[in-house]
Amino acid sequence: MLSFVEDLRLVDHHCHGLVGVELDRPAFEEMLTEADTVSALGTTLFDSLIGLAVRRWCAPVLDLEPHVSADDYLARRAELGADEVNRRFLRSTGTGDFVVDGGFMPDKLTSSAELATLAGARAHDIVRLEQVAENVARDGTSAVGFAEACAVELAKRTVNAVGVKSIAAYRVGLDLAGERPSDAEVTLAAGDWLSDVEGGKPVRLANEVLHRFLIWTGIELRLPVQFHVGYGDSDVDLHRCDPLLLTGLLRATRKTGVPILLLHNYPFHRQAAYLAQVFEHVFVDVGLATHNAGSRAPALIAETLELAPFGKFLFSTDAFGLGELYHLGTLLFRRGLSDFLRAGLDAGEFSTPDAERLAVLAGAENARRVYGLEPL
Repeated sequence: MLSFVEDLRLVDHHCHGLVGVELDRPAFEEMLTEADTVSALGTTLFDSLIGLAVRRWCAPVLDLEPHVSADDYLARRAELGADEVNRRFLRSTGTGDFVVDGGFMPDKLTSSAELATLAGARAHDIVRLEQVAENVARDGTSAVGFAEACAVELAKRTVNAVGVKSIAAYRVGLDLAGERPSDAEVTLAAGDWLSDVEGGKPVRLANEVLHRFLIWTGIELRLPVQFHVGYGDSDVDLHRCDPLLLTGLLRATRKTGVPILLLHNYPFHRQAAYLAQVFEHVFVDVGLATHNAGSRAPALIAETLELAPFGKFLFSTDAFGLGELYHLGTLLFRRGLSDFLRAGLDAGEFSTPDAERLAVLAGAENARRVYGLEPL
């Protein structure tokens, strides 16, 4: 690995908290990928690229030999305990800043402050737009007062946050209209949703108008907006998660100058790279897919960088629950970026100072610029 990539102090621009309790084998495997459960019809997730990567790259962090058996690995993990395991993996990453989405399962995962303590680093919050709206709905607002209540609550929640996130991809897909919905449209849509909630349906926002309203509300606060794109768990209809579906919204928002962050993107990472090239306010990563792809992660990074400018490409792990995912996401990103830059150096495509500058952009500087983070 190139030394200037290996030593780079990273900014993980999208990640989540960790589980603070011990896990048995089924629970560990269920958190290893986006699968909902470990299927009795399959074998084991240790027989996948991410499972093999755990045994190869995570085992030494727990004082084990590479390729140790899954049972021995999990026994050592239990022996050390969750806090020590999480501390080791977080501190192995060389990450200086974590940008944390704490909006999913907040009662079961470490907070951003707890994550920062474990890592010996800084953490910054991202606010989920849909969670804000769902909290407002639970508080019993009227349809007429919904928009103002959401705007007030979002402003309150983001006082110390560095951005917001939309999970419209999970709820309605990414085929969102470009224009900001009118007050009348928001009131009508809120009325329909709140009526369903009052009738006993789950408080789960899935309304294109209201998702779009929340996105524009975040933009009006001048906060970077993250979008889940592409690969996710079984709740996602993947064919509705192609980032090209956002083209109209990207055209409508480009004049605001507010950064739009396309997260994950696999298997649409090349489409996302195109959008980052042609829209000045669009940025991309390949988090989540990086650690899931294991030894194939360098190929994903290279394919994304075919079109995405280095100034628009960010590092993230999208680690969730397991410290191993932080370690793998970081290690495999460094390896992939190093392989890409080394190939260019060997071919004489750019100089060593160029490569060093590009590594800093992708690994840390782009995220600092987008989210307004102070240098370490």
